[in-house]
Amino acid sequence: MQSVSKLERRVVTAAEQVLTRQGYVSPLDVLAGMGWLPPGHVTDWRQGRRPHLEGCAAVSADRLADALEVFQRWVEARALQPSPVDYLAATRDRRPLRFTAAGDAELELSFRTHWTPADMSERRREQLTARQSKAPDLVVVLPAKPFTCAGCGRTDAGMLMMEDAGPACLTCVDLDHLVFLPAGDAALTRRAKQASRLSAVVVRFNRSRKRYERQGLLVEEAAVEQAEQQCLSDEDARARRRERDRQRREDADERLQQDFAQQIGRLFPGCPPERAAAISRHTATRSSGRVGRSAAGRALDPDAVTRAVVASVRHEDTTYDDLLMAGVPRDQARQQIRDDIDRVLDGWRRRA
Repeated sequence: MQSVSKLERRVVTAAEQVLTRQGYVSPLDVLAGMGWLPPGHVTDWRQGRRPHLEGCAAVSADRLADALEVFQRWVEARALQPSPVDYLAATRDRRPLRFTAAGDAELELSFRTHWTPADMSERRREQLTARQSKAPDLVVVLPAKPFTCAGCGRTDAGMLMMEDAGPACLTCVDLDHLVFLPAGDAALTRRAKQASRLSAVVVRFNRSRKRYERQGLLVEEAAVEQAEQQCLSDEDARARRRERDRQRREDADERLQQDFAQQIGRLFPGCPPERAAAISRHTATRSSGRVGRSAAGRALDPDAVTRAVVASVRHEDTTYDDLLMAGVPRDQARQQIRDDIDRVLDGWRRRA
């Protein structure tokens, strides 16, 4: 019973956060918010490199089905409205993506259905559905080593697109007339993509991070020239806007850190204020990937705040780091210092 209750709480928390943030909610968003679908694996699936979504999950297919059942009860209780959405692969043939290994029709439909509030206007609902059903970008890979094209047999091609038969060169997939626009200038990239009738995202696999990372775009040469002219014409205005955006982000980060520190104080009233502030600054640093920047962290979810506090105690108030440096395996080191963490947390839960 306890595990079911914990699952329900995790599903509902993730679903509520997603619905609040984007105005609609899908099973894919909820499972990702729970940490069950690693982003890199989902990207591989969307780009046609994995046969089904179940194979990307960090839990079993049965566990996914349990979460979907909880999610279904939640959307019914909220009286949300269903909108089936097409999921298409980022491949040349735009084939439909599969969610389950068995291809069960009922489960496939459950995964493909997005949910919106009942009071949302029909026009807004149609706009959301159209946007969600939009075919994803074509994806081209910048390989780390030479490859042999499955179509023409070339071994000297620079980029490839994955096809069912294997890697194919740009000539064989009819993208060789496009030019490469490196990432780095967001305005230039956005405008070139808008002006190009055909485009593809270029990615490269990062071995240390074990994920594909965006390198730029393939677009029509005329689109690049048009985008460059547009960027030159409003460069000063964009510079002023960037400065305003930078200030807004700094203000938002400061508010988040203050709110996070206050939540630590509520959950752990015995925690020294300066320590709570240090924890919040560390965990809520932008682009850090830490729990404070997650959706749960930004929502000040008690579990997320507690995880941030536990991480701080682990490194600052125990011998955990020394054990790691001595060669003790991580799981064993965590087991050894668990009682020390509990003692600190018990003291902080009591008012000073």
